[in-house]
Amino acid sequence: MNIREFAEHTGLTAHTLRYYERVGLMGDVGRDENGHRIYGPQDSQWVNFLHHLRETGMSIREMQRYCTLRAQGDATVAGRLALLQRHTEQLARHLREQHDHLARLRETMAAYQTRLRANPGVARREGEFAKKERGFDTSA
Repeated sequence: MNIREFAEHTGLTAHTLRYYERVGLMGDVGRDENGHRIYGPQDSQWVNFLHHLRETGMSIREMQRYCTLRAQGDATVAGRLALLQRHTEQLARHLREQHDHLARLRETMAAYQTRLRANPGVARREGEFAKKERGFDTSA
């Protein structure tokens, strides 16, 4: 696959793919006789893994560390595992914090819903206010 096809296949942009190559995350990408990048199935699996690392918040620097270890072969399996374990712990902590924030928002929303049910007049006035805020004319 050329870079356009590979970008469509992976869901990443051609710019991101070139960036990943430039910062050492892609290793040596194959080239055709005209010097255009050629990607294969192994590249697809690797980019998918890189995408998961980024989506879980791993920094490019940590991804580079992982790639450096990976390039050194089986002697670094323990180091790669340790790096992924640290990242997983950080991600789990972040998810717990986000879950707590979500719970607080839901508690606040529930309190507002209780107040609105207790006083329907407030609900009507609040509804009119919200319409005005969104640009709807309620005077007609």
